[in-house]
Amino acid sequence: MTSTSASGNVPRIAVYGSINMDLVAYVPVRPASGETVAGTEFRQVPGGKGANQAIAAARAGGDTAFLGAVGDDPFGVQMRSALVDSGVDASELRTVPGASGVAHIVVEGDGANSIIVVPGANAAMTGITGAERTVLAGCDALLLQLELPMEGVVAAARAAREAGVRTVLTPAPARELPDELLDLVDLLVPNQHEAAAVTGEEDPRRALEALLRRVPEAVVTLGGDGSLHGERGGEPVHVPSRPVEAVDTTAAGDTFCGAFAVARAEGRGPEESMEFAAAAAALSVQRQGASTSMPRRAEIEALLAG
Repeated sequence: MTSTSASGNVPRIAVYGSINMDLVAYVPVRPASGETVAGTEFRQVPGGKGANQAIAAARAGGDTAFLGAVGDDPFGVQMRSALVDSGVDASELRTVPGASGVAHIVVEGDGANSIIVVPGANAAMTGITGAERTVLAGCDALLLQLELPMEGVVAAARAAREAGVRTVLTPAPARELPDELLDLVDLLVPNQHEAAAVTGEEDPRRALEALLRRVPEAVVTLGGDGSLHGERGGEPVHVPSRPVEAVDTTAAGDTFCGAFAVARAEGRGPEESMEFAAAAAALSVQRQGASTSMPRRAEIEALLAG
């Protein structure tokens, strides 16, 4: 089935974000400070929150363009190929001198992970080019995260607002969000820990209420407890997650966000979009890796139908 927006066209999604090479070590238990542990497996997989969301959106049925930067090293070549192979338009992906971004990820036996990110070429994304503005102008939604310099994120959000494009922000890694950015955001998609960091409220419903005083719409993802959606003037909607045996939770949130953005751009309501995104995330956590774990649209629809 081909995905279509309310206008009858395939949803066009742009992602302005980070791209890293993920260096993933699997261990029974993460090492404590000064401790050495034996790993069970190692993988090298293209990732980064921006690239993850772009691949998730493309596989979920969106016509997706990625705006970011890689270095002029072998990782950069591999990551560009990975985007293209997943159906992402990488024609405006920048190549800059130096090293590409990398992320060192340790995954425990229960699927939990910890991550160290070295930005590399991502640090070059401090603004938006004319060609990138042209890409944005033809889109239904722009997806943003916080692994790039804040000035670049704000510039992209401002360009989207000027073009009448809906802006979706994942506030990760969690940090204080400037008003100049939030004033340009249409939808905020934090997990419960990021929502607490942004609002100071540990309870997800209270955090959602606080978020809606700053943005018109928000979805708080709750891991195994599902997701919670709210809009100003409306009642919160909770959608449970699908019970699965998690193998690796890396990029589950990015999978959710990419799939949710596609569903909303198709004209689906919040609850139906959350169910679509929850199915995508449920499939992703049953597989190892970040971008390699993300399901195709046919798989998502088969799970929903089942």
